[in-house]
Amino acid sequence: MITDSYRGWVVLGGLAGLLAVAAAAGAAHLAVDASEARAVGAAVQMQGWHALVLLGCGIWGARGGRLVHVAGAAFALGMVLFCGTVYAGALGGPHLGALAPIGGSLLMLGWLLLGLSAVRPTIRPTIRH
Repeated sequence: MITDSYRGWVVLGGLAGLLAVAAAAGAAHLAVDASEARAVGAAVQMQGWHALVLLGCGIWGARGGRLVHVAGAAFALGMVLFCGTVYAGALGGPHLGALAPIGGSLLMLGWLLLGLSAVRPTIRPTIRH
């Protein structure tokens, strides 16, 4: 069950998935060399996987607690920094190479936090009658 506070991760995951497909289609029609095509392909794949994990954050969220929100934020920001940097560099935009490792680190942090959300006990408020 997806509670209202976790719907945003599903929306963001859907948007990220949409943009991954659009990026793949756009790259297929742009005149890029082989190394640029490989870079864009890797970024599209990374974005696609993390779009799915954002959907998972929405589904798992109520059970995983606040750590899921932090994980989702790390995934979202990491995707923008990592994939955005790769897209920009491969498609003739500004070279933002220093941001890619930060984005990759945030993606890894997101996975760690998501895993911890499953082993850390969730504190639920007690309802008194």
